[in-house]
Amino acid sequence: MTMPPQPPQGPYGPPRLPHPQHNPYAQQPPYGYPQQGPPQGPWGQPGMPGPPGAQPPRKKRTGMVIGITAAALVAVGALGYTAFQLVGAGKSVVGGFPEAEYRLTVPKKLLDEEYTLAEDTSSTDGKEAEQVPDPSVRDVKAVVTRYSSAEGGVLIISGMWGRIRMPEFTRDKILEGAAGEKGMTVVVPAREFTPDGYDITVACQVVTSKDAGVTSTIPMCAWGDDNTAAFVGLVTPKTAVQDPKSVDLEQAAADTAEVRAESRRPIG
Repeated sequence: MTMPPQPPQGPYGPPRLPHPQHNPYAQQPPYGYPQQGPPQGPWGQPGMPGPPGAQPPRKKRTGMVIGITAAALVAVGALGYTAFQLVGAGKSVVGGFPEAEYRLTVPKKLLDEEYTLAEDTSSTDGKEAEQVPDPSVRDVKAVVTRYSSAEGGVLIISGMWGRIRMPEFTRDKILEGAAGEKGMTVVVPAREFTPDGYDITVACQVVTSKDAGVTSTIPMCAWGDDNTAAFVGLVTPKTAVQDPKSVDLEQAAADTAEVRAESRRPIG
């Protein structure tokens, strides 16, 4: 019996196909993560389908999570000082106002130059924030900025400088307001830290943010002193997918204290 002709063989045995098959993992990854080299299969080799029942690597999902988490942080930061509603209805204001000696600046680099300024919306989001009536502060100027790192980290700073009558109260209300945004849940309540080498007590908490069916982890910290107060949200590809209860808040507090030291400067 005459056998039908066989298709030509490729160099490694399997028949060459007349048309290349579509690789569902070769498309451009989301949130600006560039793809290097030729289109890759999900397990790192061109065209290789991977073992049966195996899952694609987590890198693509991590990129999606960090993008959604960053968007949540940007939304909180963009609301600026207005979101925090610093004065409670029944809270009395006590004591006098301190002298204006320090201000918040917007450095081009932060955290030993690991993070680079990506956006400064102080002149837009901050303007509305400066008009919020608050008898516990005077001469308010707002700062709302976003930084990014080469490794995909996002750093948000939203705060103000002026003359602050009750720094610790202001700090705590900042955290309360930031965690009260839609889709956010406090998993690890705020704790106070005094990082070694810094003359400030920082309060930090961990929240989860749920958006588009994705739940991500966000450490949040804040400080308050006589002249400056700010919320700092720092998320990396690692922390975004981390168990909230395993987040190193002591390190988050140290990073926040360093942000303060690098951005707080004498007036004049």
